This record gives sequence, C-alpha cells and structure tokens, in this order.
Amino acid sequence: MANTATRVDGAQAIARAMRVLRAVARTAQEGAGLLALTRETGLNKPTVHRMLSALVAEGMLEQDASTRRYFLGPECHVMGNIAAQRHGLSRLAADTVAGLAHDCGDSAFFSIRRHVFAVCVLRVDGDYPLKTHALLPGDRHPLGVGAGSLAMLAALPDEDVQQCLDANAALIEQRYPNYSPALLWSQVKEARAQGYAANRGLIVPGSWGIGVPVRGPDGQVAGALSIAAIESRLDEERQFQLAKQLSREAKKLEALAEGAGVPRRDVPARPRSP
Repeated sequence: MANTATRVDGAQAIARAMRVLRAVARTAQEGAGLLALTRETGLNKPTVHRMLSALVAEGMLEQDASTRRYFLGPECHVMGNIAAQRHGLSRLAADTVAGLAHDCGDSAFFSIRRHVFAVCVLRVDGDYPLKTHALLPGDRHPLGVGAGSLAMLAALPDEDVQQCLDANAALIEQRYPNYSPALLWSQVKEARAQGYAANRGLIVPGSWGIGVPVRGPDGQVAGALSIAAIESRLDEERQFQLAKQLSREAKKLEALAEGAGVPRRDVPARPRSP
C-alpha cells in the first residue's frame, strides 16, 4: 500500500479515486469490471487499475475472485453506518420510499442535496413490470437535472437557484444536452406554480418522473422524494394524484426527522465535483 500511495498522491489522485469509487457504487449488486469502469470514469486503464488496487487494499472495494468484478467493500459499510448517525434523514426515508413504491407500483427514490448537486441514495422498485433505469443509487446530477433534483432547486430562494446554475453551467453544457439555464429557470417556475417538479424524459427519453422537496429540521432543503415511470404511466392526472401522495409523505418524513433529532446540518459548506 505504501508503494501505491507513493505513486498516487495529491488532490488529483483523491478526486480520481472518488470517481472510481462512485462508479463502482452505481453498479449496486452487479459489480463492475475494469473496462466498464474505464469507460464510465473517462480515465485510462492503468490509472483505473491503480486506483482500484489502492481502494481494495484499504478495504473500500473488494474484487470477486471468479468474476473479477469490483464491489463496495467492508470499510464503506462501516463508514456508511457512522455517517448515517449524522445524516439520519436518509435512514428515516427507507420505509417511506418502500411504501411509495409498493403503493404506486413504479420506482420511488430519495435523494439528498450536496451543495449544488443531488445524489440518489435510495431506490425501491414497485411491481409494475416495465421499469425506468434513469436514476440509480449513487447517481449524482446537478441540481435541477431530474425530478427530485429539480424539486430541491425550485425550493431554494432565487439567489441560491442562480448560484447553483452558475456553478454547474459548464457541466450541464458538457453532459446534459437537453438542459440549459433558461430551461431550468422555466422548470423552477413551473414546479413552484404546480406544487411539484416534473421531468418529462429529458435525461432518458420515455422516462418521466415527479418529485417534491424534503426539508430538514432547520427548514433548509435537505432532500427530495420522487417517483419515476415510463411516460405512459405519468399522464397529467396521475402526476397530480401521485404528487399529492409525495407531498403527504414528505411532510410525515419531515415530522419524523424533527422528532428523531436529525442533525440540522446536511449540506456541505463547499461544492464538490461529481
């Protein structure tokens, strides 16, 4: 491990290692191979292999001996349990998300706000056979991209909305061709007017979603509940009905967090790269 640390040092190495770690996390129970991680991260093969070796040595990842795929390791589990004590809203949301998925039959999510980004931390699929896979646990998007993410952005004051759009302008232009600052502002206004945010296939065609914000005990936007389905299952009437259910569950979750004494700081002081 000492030799690896000598070769891989500095802030750039840490950022690259986190990129690899997040890419593995997005594969959930399937795991990821070296070539897939190389494509996903945009890093070259030797760099990805070096990062993987270092992360395995530290217990953050583990490699299946037969398939050679990489999975999150035991140290991630330990750290996750410790972090849950501080970021308790995600833990409290598990039953809420499961209940939403059971009731609607589609996929339900809980995402958290990480400064100018939204990170999906929970996903539960309902029993409807056709699924949308536009959002998976570990996925990170600029605030405004996606239904839950847009719900969080729309719940912020105008000044904060503009700051988020400015901070993510280059990333949005590079990675999200269907989005623009002007479009996001119009979606923010629409979400505020109708009481919920809607994503009409802008990330993956045919994959629609709706979302509502969830506030922490300090009143700040901490996360969002959302539901995603194929386009034909989210007509205007069903959007309205599901949005009412999301809003009720968001209020219950907020009350639960208040009663459980969830820590009041859930947004980092500085932005972080995706």
